[in-house]
Amino acid sequence: MTSFFESDSSSNVAEYSVSELSGSIKRTLEQAFEHVRVRGEISGYRGPHSSGHAYFALKDDRARMEAVIWKGTFARLKFRPEEGMEVIATGRVTTFPGSSKYQIVIDSLEPAGAGALMAMIEERKRKLAAEGLFDAARKRQLPFMPKVIGVVTSPTGAVIRDILHRIADRFPVHVVVWPVRVQGDGACDEIEAAIRGFNALEIGGAIPRPEVLIVARGGGSLEDLWCFNDEAVVRAAAASAIPLISAVGHETDWTLIDYASDQRAPTPTGAAEMAVPVKADIEAQIANLSARLQAAATRQMDHRRHALRALARALPSLDQLLALPRRRFDEAAAGLGRGLQMNTANKRRSFERIAAHLRPELLTTKIREQRRHLLEAMNKAERCVERQLDRRQARVSAADASLRALPSRLVSQIHRASDRVSGLSARADGAMAADMRRLKGALAAQDRVLQSLSYRNVLQRGFALVRDAAGEPVKQAAAVTEGMALSLEFADGRVAAVAGEGGSPAAPKKRTARTAVPTKQGSLF
Repeated sequence: MTSFFESDSSSNVAEYSVSELSGSIKRTLEQAFEHVRVRGEISGYRGPHSSGHAYFALKDDRARMEAVIWKGTFARLKFRPEEGMEVIATGRVTTFPGSSKYQIVIDSLEPAGAGALMAMIEERKRKLAAEGLFDAARKRQLPFMPKVIGVVTSPTGAVIRDILHRIADRFPVHVVVWPVRVQGDGACDEIEAAIRGFNALEIGGAIPRPEVLIVARGGGSLEDLWCFNDEAVVRAAAASAIPLISAVGHETDWTLIDYASDQRAPTPTGAAEMAVPVKADIEAQIANLSARLQAAATRQMDHRRHALRALARALPSLDQLLALPRRRFDEAAAGLGRGLQMNTANKRRSFERIAAHLRPELLTTKIREQRRHLLEAMNKAERCVERQLDRRQARVSAADASLRALPSRLVSQIHRASDRVSGLSARADGAMAADMRRLKGALAAQDRVLQSLSYRNVLQRGFALVRDAAGEPVKQAAAVTEGMALSLEFADGRVAAVAGEGGSPAAPKKRTARTAVPTKQGSLF
């Protein structure tokens, strides 16, 4: 009787390794679902990975499927994935054997209908409005008469011709066109780069910096105008230091860049009319104002002339003006001599009165008082100096006593500091040794990786590397011509060779079919 733990030798069930079974499941799934369209909501999207690939999931109310968009496909997408967006993904279903999961590799992505696009626009509009990008306080006035106008639009459409023609009719100025795609792959990036590029131009540079920007496009469907709803384009328009006019679509078409711009034009032609005034109207207005200014100046001069004549008639004559000052001068000249004599007499009497009170005894008494004050001040100064000397001597004695006890304390502090320095030095040596060991280990690991990736390992297995006379690798047989000098590099050295007749390799010989060896293992299918 066969034991429970013994294998049943009569069983014909095939045995597979985990890798073989996973590979078979992968091939079966990819053949059955090679091209599918899946509708679902994007979940877990955090933007492209550092490698450029995008990983997220598609879900509905009952299931969830992992999804991936490779880097090359992601760059060609017309719409960028966003969290919560309902989309229709086209691709193929495959598995990832490393974690036993299945996923869809997306080749194209589109929103699930116009309703989804409008919902996405409204959600993006609320988000940007909450950040203040659409506030009226941020919008600036357009310059009345710009010298340079920058236009961001397609160089081949009718829009640029309409704008240039309208500007030339109204007020010819210098127009700088930044050609971009206004629809399709890469249009969003080009429009954003154009707006930021115009703002990056320096004043007085080789390319004149515009004073007004016009972002224009003709009419179209919601999908055609989608790049003007892109968040990066809207943020670039809101951050523009140059006043910006949006002229996207027809008068009934609205995009998010219209809210972020400083002025919205119903058509590209209307944008040109907003950017420049009518030169003929300005010339007529200047002529009218010039005539009015000349007439006003003539009237003002006549009025001032009449007023001056009236004032001249009211002025008195020169003799009348000088009569009173001349009389006052004569009276003052007559009294000047008498005043000098009286002043001299008064000064003499005052001097004699003061001199009568001055005696030698008063001066002697004053000198004695000053000498007594001086002696008292000198005695006070001597006493102060003696007290200062006593205090300084006491401080010197105290300092001398403290200095005598200082060496013993310094010796103990020096010993403690020396011990601490020794301990820190030992710790530093240990840390440096550990760091060197760690760096040597990392260097050895990197060297092993380098050796494993080197092409010389391939040469060790019997292959050879073909180089031309310049030392460049020859990758195709079509690049070899008759008589061409070649160099064959083997694992143990190089050998020179010359190409013979024919530039392509000979057709490989057919191998003799090997007799199939029967195996005990059956087919998976």
